[in-house]
Amino acid sequence: MASGSNMKAPICLVENQEEQLTVNPKALEILDKISQPVTVVTIAGQYRTGKSYLMNRLARQNHGFPLGSTIRSETKGIWMWCLPHPSKPNHTLVLLDTEGLGDVEKGDPKNDLWIFALAVLLSSTFVYNSMSTINHQALEQLHYVTELTGLIRAKSSPRPADVEDSTEFVSFFPDFVWTVRDFVLELVLDGHPITEDEYLENALKLIPGKNPKIQSSNMPRECIRHFFPKRKCFVFDRPTSDKKLLAHVEQLSEDQLDCNFQSQSKNFCSYIFTHAKTKNLREGIIVTGNRLRTLVVTYVDAINNGSVPCLENAVTTLAQCENTVAVQKAADHYSEQMAQRVRFPTDTLQELLDVHAACEREALAVFMELSFKDENREFQKKLMDTIEKKKKDFSLQNEEASVKYCQAELKQLSETLMERISRGTFSVPGGHNLFLEAKKKVEQYYKLVPRKGVKANEVLQNFLQSQAAIEKSILQSDKALTDREKDLAAERAKKEAAEKEQELLRQKQTEQQQMMEARERSYQENLAQLKEKMERERENLLREQEKMLEHKLKVQKELLIEGFKEKSEGLHREIDHMRKEIERTKNNWVSTFFDVAGDACMITLPLPGKLIGAGLKILSKLTQ
Repeated sequence: MASGSNMKAPICLVENQEEQLTVNPKALEILDKISQPVTVVTIAGQYRTGKSYLMNRLARQNHGFPLGSTIRSETKGIWMWCLPHPSKPNHTLVLLDTEGLGDVEKGDPKNDLWIFALAVLLSSTFVYNSMSTINHQALEQLHYVTELTGLIRAKSSPRPADVEDSTEFVSFFPDFVWTVRDFVLELVLDGHPITEDEYLENALKLIPGKNPKIQSSNMPRECIRHFFPKRKCFVFDRPTSDKKLLAHVEQLSEDQLDCNFQSQSKNFCSYIFTHAKTKNLREGIIVTGNRLRTLVVTYVDAINNGSVPCLENAVTTLAQCENTVAVQKAADHYSEQMAQRVRFPTDTLQELLDVHAACEREALAVFMELSFKDENREFQKKLMDTIEKKKKDFSLQNEEASVKYCQAELKQLSETLMERISRGTFSVPGGHNLFLEAKKKVEQYYKLVPRKGVKANEVLQNFLQSQAAIEKSILQSDKALTDREKDLAAERAKKEAAEKEQELLRQKQTEQQQMMEARERSYQENLAQLKEKMERERENLLREQEKMLEHKLKVQKELLIEGFKEKSEGLHREIDHMRKEIERTKNNWVSTFFDVAGDACMITLPLPGKLIGAGLKILSKLTQ
């Protein structure tokens, strides 16, 4: 069962002191223990606008995030509260409250930008909180959104000269919710009532004109429309009209709050609980609490090192950690299942290999489920190498168990024979035939012993060879036999020994063939599961790319309708680039699979030439 968290109170996640961001180790420990998917709701906005109170409402608590009743900002850095999700079973709701933007007491305004950027990067739903109305001043205060192109990168590699890196922000940016507090206007436009969402969209329409002030004013509007395809708006009356009560709003009971505010607050919380999505990264990678921990550390480290937080680098770092864990969990699964299912010694090598194949298939499925971005199949190779070593260990245990069991059985079965040899029973005329009969009985009884294992013939052969000198001595001392009969008996014994050797060699050749076939099955299973995983990844990437294209086409159409033909045409390059990316994803998949399949040849250890040929046949079948 995946573990979640139910914190009694918030804790500081990212401290912002002396113009330096630091991550709180205690908060990281909490996140590290959360293996459930997380819905991350982050709130940002100007200081002293009631952000913390709204987050406490989401936590369904009056107290939690500190409110304060003075003009001084209470929240510093980013505070975190992890709670069971109220409407998504086995999910954790992570509430992040950020320090107020624009606090005059802060020395470096750059810190505001980094806090804002972190809020966007970490959240699945980003709530921007402002006061009174969405007007020119409110949008000016949201200038931080225009700085995101310089603060965040989607890819570590350079983009084409005519395409900005920010064109891909839409693929991983959170949903955008604008909350307007102490709203006193009527929701009416041109004499007609409008919804809160329509109010927001109208406020985000670009202002015609080319002078620098208008263009500057349009920048946050454009960025919100470009970067956040899913937008929502909520307006709130004051929690109470009594100023004295307002100063201690966290102490008010529900019935002391304004009726409209109660209703508005309920609608807001209901929307967040129902519609706030699970945090995802590129290509459908679901973020759990422990993955969120890695993201926080990676982004803050990048900021402190003077570089720009990059999603691709963060995903790579996350993949390194996750894939290492995936290899370990898959290998552990293999070991546990083999230990449970194998009864030593197995009757045949094939019996062991069949169990191995089933356990390897399951282990590979565990790895495929947990791993991602293993583009060079580095970790899959590690897993296969680990499983191969474990298989050899199990084979060795199987052989040792077989040897030990067979030797014990032979010792017991041959006790009478050994006693008769010691007493000189066979040192008489006709003793050689008596010895042969006694030895034959030991062999017959030995063959009836069940589940002797893979070393049965070898142990028997060693036993018979140990008796060869004794047999020769008995033969030579048998006075009842003529010299001719002794020569024939010696030749017959030599021939029988040679036949036993040949039988043992044939068994070893059969076992080698079985091992080769097992490796071929392993290779085939690796390719089959790899192909299935790559198809899922391609489908996720295509969905993501088509969603981005759909959003850009929508923005382009809106700009054209609003009369901004030049801006609309300016999106052509981005749209063309995205269409080419989609075509590349569709068309290059087969060649990519063959490249990866070539790597997969190395995954299951070097194979004999004819097995490589068989592998190529498998490849052609898989891509038909």
